[in-house]
Amino acid sequence: MRTWVLGDNVDTDVITPGRYLKFDLEEIAQHCLEPLLPAFSKEVKPGDIVVAGRNFGAGSSREQAPAALKHLGVAALVAESFAGLFYRNSLNLGLPALVCAQAKQIPDGEELRVDFDQAVLVNKSGITYAFEPIPPHLLEMVRDGGLLAHLEKRMTWRTTS
Repeated sequence: MRTWVLGDNVDTDVITPGRYLKFDLEEIAQHCLEPLLPAFSKEVKPGDIVVAGRNFGAGSSREQAPAALKHLGVAALVAESFAGLFYRNSLNLGLPALVCAQAKQIPDGEELRVDFDQAVLVNKSGITYAFEPIPPHLLEMVRDGGLLAHLEKRMTWRTTS
């Protein structure tokens, strides 16, 4: 998984520019991160990781921002810190948001693997970057594909048990 490294205070208007919000998610995603990385939506590959500094996802609480990243195949977000609503919107959509104090040490283009059990990112050389573990109940929700899929699974389980 290749990393795409951004800086501090990347807000939701940079992630999903407001002028595209009247369109469907497919169109919104084609403009994801366009002000910073104009080719991002064309070059990002499924499984890639977006890495940022402090306060990633600040600004409006638009759910389209993490939804567009997930739609493009981004497997995880890594940042020193996240805006609170953005963090929860990401998890609710099944997109892991990993708080990592060492995020700024991760180079652009680095190939990383996420180890949720050990709460580390691992590069090809075996160097690790620790992140704050996602609480087990939220990690289960993320693994289920997000809040709606998680609730559907739980409701199905209860009606068939």
